[in-house]
Amino acid sequence: MTGNATYRYLDTAVLSVTAADAPIVVTSAEIDDQLAGSYERTDLRPGMLESLAGISERRWWPEDVTFADAAAMAGAKALAEAGIDPSAIGLLIDTSVCRDHLEPSASVDVHEQLGLPPSCLNFDLANACLGFLNGMQLAAMMIDSGQIEYALVVDGEGSRRPQEATIERLQRPDVTKKDILDNFATLTLGSGGAAMVLGRASTHQEGHRFVGGVARAATQHNRLCVGDLDRMTTDSRGLLEAGVELALDTWRDASTEFDWTDLDAYVIHQVSKVHTAAITSSLGIDPARTPVVFPTRGNVGPASIPFTLAMNAAGYVSGDRIGCMGIGSGLNAAVIEIAW
Repeated sequence: MTGNATYRYLDTAVLSVTAADAPIVVTSAEIDDQLAGSYERTDLRPGMLESLAGISERRWWPEDVTFADAAAMAGAKALAEAGIDPSAIGLLIDTSVCRDHLEPSASVDVHEQLGLPPSCLNFDLANACLGFLNGMQLAAMMIDSGQIEYALVVDGEGSRRPQEATIERLQRPDVTKKDILDNFATLTLGSGGAAMVLGRASTHQEGHRFVGGVARAATQHNRLCVGDLDRMTTDSRGLLEAGVELALDTWRDASTEFDWTDLDAYVIHQVSKVHTAAITSSLGIDPARTPVVFPTRGNVGPASIPFTLAMNAAGYVSGDRIGCMGIGSGLNAAVIEIAW
């Protein structure tokens, strides 16, 4: 493949990556109880969320916590762990899917909460569940170009509103089996925040080198998953099949530039048990090297990869090669290598 599908970075490192965990635990059994009548009327069995998706619980934020609040919590933690003063940040990117309004950008709220300087360029970057990886790519380009010294990429997601609306809708007496299956993926979502500070590798020997990666699009599949804060309809089988095909194509593209056959860890987007098994099997990845958080956190959207990376970072040592692999509705895919 020609063009800009593969890329390398010269002087960018990950200085910290953090997760902000939502405090309210909502079990799949609790959701099943609320939908028991609809399951019975449509001849569906309870337990699909745990048996098929492998998700036993997910998290919700309290009602007074906004998506920007979640992103800012993770951002503050990332700045503290990196030891970088907020005044040094030259770029803030908010990659959240969830947002309370169309304008202004969510980034301005996070910017203000964190006390970032007026010189800090800030904006939202949206690309479904791939947004955070795209934010990392853009931040690394600006660091490598010399325009900025430090970047902060943040994300804050919340599944409470779409899940409460979906449960209420699926409790109606006229709901059909198709209605439940079309909305099944909404019930697998989770809430959480994530953030990453990136800086110059040449001045931060302790950092984790951002090596490079590959990206690929398959936008003919742009209607397989469509949603907003109140409703998300998904062709789960179609999305799985198209996603695996795109992952394989992306992996093949990368093979001309990178050798990712024996990485120390593969941090993939956390969707479900079925998705994880399909991706690891298709790419020939050792499942033991693929950490998962979806069983207790669900699908946290763009926050999923940095959240999983942060939750497992303590187990990585200098020299480990980490592959971060994401697929976003649309479809778009990317893989990024980090030299820990």
